[in-house]
Amino acid sequence: MDGVTLTDFETDEDVAARTGAVVYVCVTCRRPSDPDDGPRPGLALARAVAEAAEGTGVAVCQVECLGNCSRSLSAAMRCNGAWTYIFGGLDPDRDAAALIAGARLLARAEDGILPWRGRPEVLKRGLIARVPPPDFAEKNFKEETE
Repeated sequence: MDGVTLTDFETDEDVAARTGAVVYVCVTCRRPSDPDDGPRPGLALARAVAEAAEGTGVAVCQVECLGNCSRSLSAAMRCNGAWTYIFGGLDPDRDAAALIAGARLLARAEDGILPWRGRPEVLKRGLIARVPPPDFAEKNFKEETE
């Protein structure tokens, strides 16, 4: 590695910032067992995710609803040119770091698809949907029988 220094390599923080890595957290989420008048667990999740994101280059945005109420608590992650991923069944005490780890994996994914290998378990079992990027063009799909 002649002539290469550590500064020649992008850090995860650099990659996350360059790719616009963002985690959106629903702050109005609550589980069916949560009281109507108590603090929203979604807000607790958003605060935990923001804390976990410090120094990573991953932005965290609070949103009022991700429309995934039946599988709350919910969050989504996206990067420029990548698929957007929506997750449910999250817990504010255990899953904040997993969301940031997932966003960092997505930021490094050259094909814009969150890799299965290395993905935190909660992001495997809690996947609700993935949405293609705006510039996505599917290749022609052909039935195997053709």
